[in-house]
Amino acid sequence: MKTLWKKEDASILAKAREFLLHENIDAYLVGGYIRDSMLGHPTRDIDIAVSAPATEVAQRLASALTGRYVLLDEAHGIARVVLLENDGTPGSRWHIDFSTIRGGIEEDLYHRDLTVNAMAVNLRQPEAISAACLIDPFQGKADLQEGLLRAVSDSAFQEDPARLLRAVRLAAEYGFVIEQHTEALIRSHSHLICDIASERVREELCRLLSIKNAAQYLYYLDQLGLLTAIIPELAHTKGVEQPIEHFWDVFRHSIETVAAFERLVQRRDSEQEDVILSQLPHIPDLQQHFQEEVSGGVTRAVLAKMAALLHDIAKPQTKTIEPNGRARFLGHTKEGAVMAGHIAQRLRFSTKETKMIQNMVQSHLRLWQMGNEEKPTHRAIYRFFRDMGDTSLDITVLTLADFLAAQGPNLDLEEWQRHCQTMQYIWSEHEQEQARVVPHNLVDGHDLINIFGLKPGPEIGHLLEAMREAQGIGEISTREEALAFARRQLVSSRNE
Repeated sequence: MKTLWKKEDASILAKAREFLLHENIDAYLVGGYIRDSMLGHPTRDIDIAVSAPATEVAQRLASALTGRYVLLDEAHGIARVVLLENDGTPGSRWHIDFSTIRGGIEEDLYHRDLTVNAMAVNLRQPEAISAACLIDPFQGKADLQEGLLRAVSDSAFQEDPARLLRAVRLAAEYGFVIEQHTEALIRSHSHLICDIASERVREELCRLLSIKNAAQYLYYLDQLGLLTAIIPELAHTKGVEQPIEHFWDVFRHSIETVAAFERLVQRRDSEQEDVILSQLPHIPDLQQHFQEEVSGGVTRAVLAKMAALLHDIAKPQTKTIEPNGRARFLGHTKEGAVMAGHIAQRLRFSTKETKMIQNMVQSHLRLWQMGNEEKPTHRAIYRFFRDMGDTSLDITVLTLADFLAAQGPNLDLEEWQRHCQTMQYIWSEHEQEQARVVPHNLVDGHDLINIFGLKPGPEIGHLLEAMREAQGIGEISTREEALAFARRQLVSSRNE
């Protein structure tokens, strides 16, 4: 008999079940945990529907198990208990979400979103871990076996519009197909996505962007009317033609840049990809870099894809046509960064996440401009890495993805090779600059105060940065040269 309750989950579930039985609360295991268990997918998210006020139950369980209580949705009475297993590592974190049963369990399941999420197991029964006890009034198990996502009712998306995005996200995560009638319901109710809290939209969008082939689902979101409902500014990029070297209009180019980013970072193996990927600059730990979590489970890859989607967002309003008929988009990077910032803030990205997205949008042409006609100068390379900080690698990959997406199927391999060689040169020079600067500073602030009689203040900071730059690009390499450089800088500034 197939077991829903996995061995490694037994301790957590047993503790929750014991507590609920002791409190004499009718409780059912529901939703995603059952779905993922039947698919054999690991999960640390457990959904339990209870016959008592869910928020109160969650608070008492959190106290009993020394967990953390989180109110998820006050209006619908949904709460979470966060538990850590014995080792206490972040990877051992469990989420138990509680909701209150509406009517009987079958009526409660009727108000859920998709049939694959509308199954339950009664936790009161000792044999509750058995699939034979599955409560499945809407044939969710059959849909699960067929890889089909079907709405439980025609009102499912009206009851909670966040389900509109969740359906697409689940299709992407599991490779499932959304049933035609359900797809039609999503399309007809897509405008309702604007009625829910931005935090919930952000969570679903970030989870979608974290998927390896997110670009194809961005197209799907657009077909369903959801993408431009979430980001109305993208609607203005549709049909905006670009210079002849661009294969796509601005809208499609934006999504193709996401696809190109995924291609570069994931380095898929195929003969066609080898021709492109073999030219990439040698940058260590590329995949590890983009897997790094920035905040709240959002990775660098997610933010880079968001920046790729928005990098040309200001092209429609900055477009001008020259006398020779060529289109120009002067200032679109700077204005685009402002727009991207507004979009990120509206979707409740954190301040740090928003600044990273803005930085990538504003600087996505900087490397290309540095190496457009000849090798960039040492000073330009130093200042790029100084200004971009820890987003330098993110911008490099975005620059390469932008180039690939611009030419699309008409990619000139020789031009691509030259572009990659320029990126390789920039990163190689940066590594040499780092080797010269990182080991030690030739002169510090105390030296400037004691030798030149300077007072603490901004002047010292500016002078130290100028010396670090000179050291990085190889103009100075000894303490004596650094002091002579500082003296010249001070004389020059006082003569101005």
